Amino acid sequence: MKMTFRWYGEGNDSITLSQIKQIPGVSGVVWALHDVPAGEEWPMDKILEVKEQADRYNLNIDVVESVNVHEDIKLGLPTRDLYIKNYKRTIEKLAKVGVKVICYNFMPVFDWTRTDLNKEMEDGSTALFYEKAKAESIDPNELVDTIANNPDFTMPGWEPERLSRLSALFEAYKNVTEEDLWNNLKYFLEQIIPVAEANEIKMAIHPDDPPWPIFGLPRIITNKENIKRFLKLVDSPYNGITLCSGSLGANPKNDIVEMVYEFADRIPFAHIRNVKVYENGDFIETSHRTQDGSVDIAGIVKAYHDVKFTGYVRPDHGRHIWGEKCRPGYGLYDRALGIMYLWGVWDALERGEEKRHDHH
Repeated sequence: MKMTFRWYGEGNDSITLSQIKQIPGVSGVVWALHDVPAGEEWPMDKILEVKEQADRYNLNIDVVESVNVHEDIKLGLPTRDLYIKNYKRTIEKLAKVGVKVICYNFMPVFDWTRTDLNKEMEDGSTALFYEKAKAESIDPNELVDTIANNPDFTMPGWEPERLSRLSALFEAYKNVTEEDLWNNLKYFLEQIIPVAEANEIKMAIHPDDPPWPIFGLPRIITNKENIKRFLKLVDSPYNGITLCSGSLGANPKNDIVEMVYEFADRIPFAHIRNVKVYENGDFIETSHRTQDGSVDIAGIVKAYHDVKFTGYVRPDHGRHIWGEKCRPGYGLYDRALGIMYLWGVWDALERGEEKRHDHH
């Protein structure tokens, strides 16, 4: 298991590389060029700049999250070929600086969605929260009006430029079904995976967060059956998943431990985090500790240990604790605590194995 930490870049992140370097066992940063719009080719000089910054602290840049997929690709529009060509060129450039894994998602219009970024918990910390009834009561058309009339309006996880195009996007997706989305994803993969393979980069799709349709938009990377279907679209070791225990864990029917065992050889990258799911379907992000949420984090780490996982891992979102001012979900303190919890479980399993060998 190779431990990494998401970093938004110099001037973009409240956390510095020197702080990340001090978290025990972290060998790399998970990064992206966040100022390059989806669909554009990444400039080599900017890629090299990040590499030089990370090199100073002896941190690798093996994992990129994300190279975003342009909406025209998800919609299956004729213009998609241009954006796919840019995507291929970006893969080739990233291979030149040693990137091994590219995480991306195929969620229409919205990335991860929450209704509250700073919901207070019993201990006084705050965390990202999803109120199911509130999300379900949002009418996409009203949303478009709200945004049009309120320039400061934002929703968790949305880039401002996406908001300005929202009404057009809702219109574009009006007749797109789940099957259409599957077909458009297959088209994308058939183009991309051979290039990834040639450059020895594993593509790792991130599940939809939350793992069900929102605002009437289709979502397909949501459960075990769909992940199986996804992996067969292009059956290559370079077509893999970013197994995110928090995204999938928002649906209590998803058994993440089982998924680790089943898909082990197709998981180049894992997000390990906990969520507490309430009976009404609301959920809140908690500490990484197993008993603080609804996801069996200890069981998940054990499953990775059992399959001798050598891929990349990161603690995903964390709470906001100790008065830290940071990007929602991406503070230093709680994610560092999460890493120590994950290592604690892992090291105990390693030690148990050594002891068994000694007795034999």
